[in-house]
Amino acid sequence: MRHIAVVATVAFALVVGTARADGGDKVLGFSVSVSAGSNRVALSLPSAATPNAPGSISVPVSFTTPPPAPHLLSLAELQSLWQQAGTAYGVRWQVLAAINKIESNFGQNMGPSSAGAIGWMQFMPDTWLRWGVDANGDGVADPWNATDAVYAAARYLAASGGQSDIARAIFSYNHADWYVNEVLQLANVYGQGGPTDSGSLQQVQDLQRLQQSLDAARTRVVSSNAVLVASLKRAHTLSAISRRLHAKVGAARLLSDRLAAERRAVLLDVRMSRAQDAAAQARAALKQAQTDLQTAQQRSAAPSFAPGSSPLLGGPSYGNGYVFPVGGGPSLVSAAHTHHDYPAVDIAAPEGSPVYALANATVLNEWHAPDPRCGIGLTLRADDGQTWTYCHLAYLAPNVVDGAQLKAGQQIGLVGHTGDASGPHLHLQLQPPTAWPQQEAWFQAFAGRAFRWQDAPTPLEPAGTRIFQSAATADSGPVIAFTRPGG
Repeated sequence: MRHIAVVATVAFALVVGTARADGGDKVLGFSVSVSAGSNRVALSLPSAATPNAPGSISVPVSFTTPPPAPHLLSLAELQSLWQQAGTAYGVRWQVLAAINKIESNFGQNMGPSSAGAIGWMQFMPDTWLRWGVDANGDGVADPWNATDAVYAAARYLAASGGQSDIARAIFSYNHADWYVNEVLQLANVYGQGGPTDSGSLQQVQDLQRLQQSLDAARTRVVSSNAVLVASLKRAHTLSAISRRLHAKVGAARLLSDRLAAERRAVLLDVRMSRAQDAAAQARAALKQAQTDLQTAQQRSAAPSFAPGSSPLLGGPSYGNGYVFPVGGGPSLVSAAHTHHDYPAVDIAAPEGSPVYALANATVLNEWHAPDPRCGIGLTLRADDGQTWTYCHLAYLAPNVVDGAQLKAGQQIGLVGHTGDASGPHLHLQLQPPTAWPQQEAWFQAFAGRAFRWQDAPTPLEPAGTRIFQSAATADSGPVIAFTRPGG
């Protein structure tokens, strides 16, 4: 990254403690010299025993803003970097690799995050000022530079006791037990490639390819299904208009009126035919996308059950006869203890995340076309007698039909935001809504393993309030009737 030659003194309020969003115990104020230079200077690596002294490092101008075109590295280049930084500070390189993957997906998502974390290893700006490293000798400690960021992460872990207690050090990086578990499990996966560096690199590359293949296949299914839904809606609308126009032709008494009506009907029929052709093409595209997704799922089936690989591949999490209904792990999946003002849970996850049957169950109703409120979804009855409704899916698998028998952990769709939804999530609700799903023991047992708690204050309403009900009608299919907006 090229820097403008500027020297300025800036006052920072520094929160000591974590490299992520968590706060520390003490607040310090000091000045930092922000400079830029193009000359590379060979610098010895700073010690992990003490943080940077105030004003002792130079950072890029506006270092919290990402560069226009960040320089990405290959996995082979990154592995060499992880190993060098790990050796320098006495930290397992696989741990650095796992943090790099979880935090920025190897530099593909460097933020700033919603909490303000930045760069390759997602440091909070104040923490970067204390622990940032100019590891490439260009005179600037840059969180958007892979070398500087990885060395800084190794230094921070070492300063937090990483040479003797790596779990404690990872916890200091992000104060969450689930994060520690996810990093350590993924680090173990990266170390299973064998005693050689090439074997370990192959393990990293194989897992990355599997994830990319799955993500791409899920994205194609989501987009193809959206195109099909829109095409079918347009074809249905034009068909209804065509029927009305042809009815006017038959009802016209005057020849001139009949001819005019016929002309309008013929022109509309041309548009309708094109819309039907587009719907047929969209259906074929979705069928191919479904096939590609099945192939990707089959290739990743075995790795997706490995503890370290499962979150990356969106594998199902099992426990006590239940399966958490959304895959992706706690780094991507979250839920709140309450939901607006009525008993339900919104499980937030990225668009296209896999959705699973939460238990052995029977499909009572399904709707592959979006309902205005619930979107695409289904209602199922689990073998324990409880009835659940899923809402806002981007896609529902074609084998999910009324009466279908589902196995716990069977993938039934993909997370979306169809219907009345402000963002991608799975709305999960008992029928009737007499209890909060997130208060059930099986749901809470998945906290920190399949999802993380993420709460915002919401008013409560007594359990048992009727929110919506599912009903099948002969002519229009399943109907979701809400008593209030939102979901």
